[in-house]
Amino acid sequence: MKYIESLREGERVSGIYLCKSRQSALTKSGKAYENVVFQDKTGTADGKIWDPNSQGIADFAALDYVDIVADVTSFQGQIQLNVKRVRKAKEGEYNPVDYVPVSSKDIDVMYQELLGYVRQVKNPYLSKLLNDIFVDDRDFVRAFRFSSAAKTVHHGFVGGLLEHTLSVTKLCEYYVNHYPMLDADLLYTAAMCHDIGKVSELSAFPANDYTDEGQLLGHIMIGAEMVGECIQKIPGFPVKLANELKHCILAHHGELEYGSPKKPALLEAVALNFADNTDAHLETMIEALQAAGDKTGWLGYNRFFESNIRRTGK
Repeated sequence: MKYIESLREGERVSGIYLCKSRQSALTKSGKAYENVVFQDKTGTADGKIWDPNSQGIADFAALDYVDIVADVTSFQGQIQLNVKRVRKAKEGEYNPVDYVPVSSKDIDVMYQELLGYVRQVKNPYLSKLLNDIFVDDRDFVRAFRFSSAAKTVHHGFVGGLLEHTLSVTKLCEYYVNHYPMLDADLLYTAAMCHDIGKVSELSAFPANDYTDEGQLLGHIMIGAEMVGECIQKIPGFPVKLANELKHCILAHHGELEYGSPKKPALLEAVALNFADNTDAHLETMIEALQAAGDKTGWLGYNRFFESNIRRTGK
């Protein structure tokens, strides 16, 4: 099998991949075709079955492992698989660990780094909250360590949520050192808790798709509710501090049109929004460049940046 990250335009690929999703569609002329997303541990690739009724297209469904023959083409700077033949793979023909994308960073090391920031928080109420969530709640910790941070856009791999959370917290550490007016305890706590709702918003791999709760509420609301429930179990937790922390979570996307129920009204909320936005955007660009492999020059229009992109110096 050839991993998705190594596929190049003009090749013909033959191998087994995980079918992450399959959806029927119609061309402008009314001809039926199918959109398929294939996945392995190195990433995902969009696929097209232009003649779904042809003899070489066997029956399969989303989350099946499928053996395909496809031509590698390119669309808007991203590889696309033009599927010629496909069949459902049999057990024993594949190893599931080859099909789940995993962070390139050590999950145990990242988790211990995050606990280091937990220990830096001196406010007794915030310290208790963080320990309740990130140390004592073993079910949450297990899910948090292995969850992704997104379905597709950035950090969409096992350990992605932990990697993103740690990165945002590290950026906030820089802000704390550079802007003394920031409340370090509040900002660190908000940074570590800002995306905890994604544990419930997204299902576990290999699906890594939106749950009913995720579709109806979204991770921002879910996360604020989780923090609120934990706060209620801590005797004497100051109401003002609780509201400030929940505000930072509710406002961390910065703008109403980006899904934030509130716009930032606190200095710490502004800092968290910038840290989250920085890490999300840079990781999105990095993943787009990595997906292009050794391709040089302009890579084509990227819908997330609304711009044609390329590597520096190429």
